[in-house]
Amino acid sequence: MSHSARDAGLKLLHEHAFIDGKAVKGSGGTITVDDPATGDILGTVPDLGKTETEQAIAAADRAFADWSGRRPDERAAFLREWARLIDENAEGLAGLMALENGKPLDEARGEVAYANGFLKWFAGEAERMLGETQDSPLGHVILTFRKAVGPCALITPWNFPAAMLTRKLGPAFAAGCTAVVKPASQTPFTAIALVELAHQAGLPKGVLNLVTGDAATIGGVLTASPVIRKLSFTGSTPVGRVLAEQCAPTLKRVSMELGGAAPLIVFADADIDQAVAETIKGKFRNSGQTCVCPNRIYVERSVARDYADRLAAEVSKLKVGNAFDDGVKVGPLIEDKGVDKVEDHVAKVKAAGGEVLTGGERHGLGGRFFTPTVTFGGDDALFREEETFGPLVPVFAFDTEDEVLDKANDSDLGLASYLFTRDLDRAIRIGRRIEAGMCGINTGLMSTPVAPFGGVKQSGYGREGSTHGIDDYLDIKTLTLKLG
Repeated sequence: MSHSARDAGLKLLHEHAFIDGKAVKGSGGTITVDDPATGDILGTVPDLGKTETEQAIAAADRAFADWSGRRPDERAAFLREWARLIDENAEGLAGLMALENGKPLDEARGEVAYANGFLKWFAGEAERMLGETQDSPLGHVILTFRKAVGPCALITPWNFPAAMLTRKLGPAFAAGCTAVVKPASQTPFTAIALVELAHQAGLPKGVLNLVTGDAATIGGVLTASPVIRKLSFTGSTPVGRVLAEQCAPTLKRVSMELGGAAPLIVFADADIDQAVAETIKGKFRNSGQTCVCPNRIYVERSVARDYADRLAAEVSKLKVGNAFDDGVKVGPLIEDKGVDKVEDHVAKVKAAGGEVLTGGERHGLGGRFFTPTVTFGGDDALFREEETFGPLVPVFAFDTEDEVLDKANDSDLGLASYLFTRDLDRAIRIGRRIEAGMCGINTGLMSTPVAPFGGVKQSGYGREGSTHGIDDYLDIKTLTLKLG
């Protein structure tokens, strides 16, 4: 067990919110945060409400003029200094994340590096916000500039408590926006630690504010405020719909990264060993609790059983346990109802005639642990619309290309998708026809700061990361010059 990472993480644990450059404890109740592997209490954070959220909005509003008026290279310099401090504290941040989220320590380390990549990338983008000039048919010269949209509300999930924060704050700060952050109540400590480091890096007070408390209460204040000009949310589709509706009266800029139910398709000509290995990489990150992990696997019938058996054999070897134990690949689920959902999905596969090839039950460790599971056959309809969000891989056979495309696209969701084939023509053809914002071809991992991340249909709109990730934080301003 890595005690050093755990101890370093505990040193970064702070039990407060952050408003206008100051730590805030609040005068009300608190929210308890536990270790999902053990159920042990890690600490508490303030249960803030309407008053404190309005104070955070006011602070972001006051700070906006100065921050947005600074030179792009100044904002870039801050982002690079913040990134340097994150690198310096990477082991502690990984340990803290492992404690409150439960993901294996090596995976948490990877997330810290991934999260920091967004700050480094958008530091460069801050210096590349180019305008345009154009001659008008009316004889005018048209100049366009890109300006910060205003104070932003950023609501982040528990499954990637570092990366989802920096993926939003990187472009926001590069553009010149200020922010009010609402982290998930299950994993607030990683976000608080990152905010502390941002202020150590020299961020002016009020530019970044963090409020903890009831999501509906805080979300309602943020969405109703005319001061907040943009909201970015990562989370479930039902909550995203509510937030979008609440933002409508003030016509905020809104970006949504919502649910997935991702299909993964394996054709008979694929490298089956590669497909198995990449399926595991994509599916078992964070114990299957990701919006882009494969939710339903379709394999061409001639190789379907071979793929499923090989997959089951490899999945059965995955070590389950505490985040800090050596060799652990699968940790606990974040809460008890997550275990209930996986168990329910396995039961429904079996009721529809499917076979459990490995796992299929709660793990012997008890608590929130579930044995990594592979099933074969049954009905895929459930998995087209409902994310398992746990360590279950349901495999289904298909016969034709058109059939599998119909199945893949027969969903209201369209975030990620995956495709395995050696045929380049097929890869491009199918990749373009799948109704999803992203398609990984012969890979189970495709998230990177340089690639656009986002979905279509009920999986949301807007893109994070890449050169496009800053667009939602900027307005285009046009100057039309009549020259004499």
